[in-house]
Amino acid sequence: MSDTERPERPLHELLSSTMVDIYVGPDSTHWILHEKLLCYYSPFFRNIFYSKSSSSSSSKSFGLPESDDQPFELLVGWLYSRALRYPNEEKDIGPLLDLYLLADQFEIEKLGDDVVETVRAWYHNNETYPGLRRVQYIYANTGEDNAMREMMVSSVARYLTLADSIPKHWDNALRKNGQLAVDIIRSIQEWHLESRSVPDARDASLDRGRGKHVGFSEIEEGDSNASGNDVKEENMNGNGVTNGTENGKSE
Repeated sequence: MSDTERPERPLHELLSSTMVDIYVGPDSTHWILHEKLLCYYSPFFRNIFYSKSSSSSSSKSFGLPESDDQPFELLVGWLYSRALRYPNEEKDIGPLLDLYLLADQFEIEKLGDDVVETVRAWYHNNETYPGLRRVQYIYANTGEDNAMREMMVSSVARYLTLADSIPKHWDNALRKNGQLAVDIIRSIQEWHLESRSVPDARDASLDRGRGKHVGFSEIEEGDSNASGNDVKEENMNGNGVTNGTENGKSE
């Protein structure tokens, strides 16, 4: 049984008397957390503190020098409240993506699912889509069959399908990142569209079931938002981010 399938235990049952010391980031920010609570949700820490072969199991301390303070603080908040703060604006998505990657690192499935749902809900409720920068960040830091990656690429597939043309920054990115392009096609295939709703280029009729033909070379200049349909994308890529992947911390 995975951690997401087992029944939730009440918080008071997880607040053990045994505490662990976690040191985060280059400045070793010190967190004192309940061992049972941390290990209940995280197989990663379970292995650290419950394994007889681990030196940390006896010292009850562990360092995370490569981690950042903000996402770890969000993780601690979730551990004790089992809730995430809903984003007020798009810039609040960045810390949530960092939190998602931390949850992935620590194997906290429930937290990862909660982050994906929160990010998905924000884009849906605001009638917009993940920007290229967000998608690149997730692609650079996750592997295949990743829930956040699948949610984002499925959203982008819908965005590009409904747009009248391909925004230039997306055109550049798809040319450089073949995997992203393939994933978008796979996502569209999962829609299982009825054949009659898909234009057929073999049709002898004049329009072949399509609207006005603008040609495959049609690339949207300037504003990244589609003009003909009510389709919005959070344009977080600025002027220079057009690579297939982007490394580093999300902003």
